[in-house]
Amino acid sequence: MEPSAVNERQATALPRTIPLFPLNAVLFPEGPLKLRIFEARYVDMIGRCMREGTTFGVAMILEGVEAGGEASTVRIGTSARIVDFERLQDGLLGITALGEDSFRIESVSRQSDGLNIAHVQWLPRETTTPVPEDSAYLVRLLQHALPQLAPVYDFTPIRYEDATWVGARLVEILPLPLEEKQLCLELQDPFKRLEHLRMRVKVEAIEQEEDLQ
Repeated sequence: MEPSAVNERQATALPRTIPLFPLNAVLFPEGPLKLRIFEARYVDMIGRCMREGTTFGVAMILEGVEAGGEASTVRIGTSARIVDFERLQDGLLGITALGEDSFRIESVSRQSDGLNIAHVQWLPRETTTPVPEDSAYLVRLLQHALPQLAPVYDFTPIRYEDATWVGARLVEILPLPLEEKQLCLELQDPFKRLEHLRMRVKVEAIEQEEDLQ
């Protein structure tokens, strides 16, 4: 299945440059992201995003570190919108963000404060499509696991009938290597993503667990 064409909102409303937050994490559209913000460059970035109602980009680190230095990232990432914030017990700013749109990084520049600015091409959104019958057991796995992860998914809309949504949430919660999670993000095809997950999670294992309950 081919991804849907870039819709009108993507074509007209999304900026070509966004601040970039390199992380040891892979963010999917509609996926949750909780962060502790302490570096000045990211405190300023988060403050600006909150004031202006804009997003920042998240991309997995290939080389370097999250804090206190430079980092190079993969080319495919996802924008994040802040949906909640709090002052943590240690006095730092804690935020909860939700993934929105995936992008391809075309180039990166570095500001004087160390903040990376990415020039991006926005990727088409995957269409909403029913979960195929051979992946129904993965839905059961997700229905069992997701409620146990509350409140992490409090801001994520629930759509167990959508193959794109189910595949993304499973990749997020399964103990897969980051590189494999990134591969699943880059597939940009819900059926191929579910096919990959069927190879990693066998139906027999799910049925055996259900029999034990």
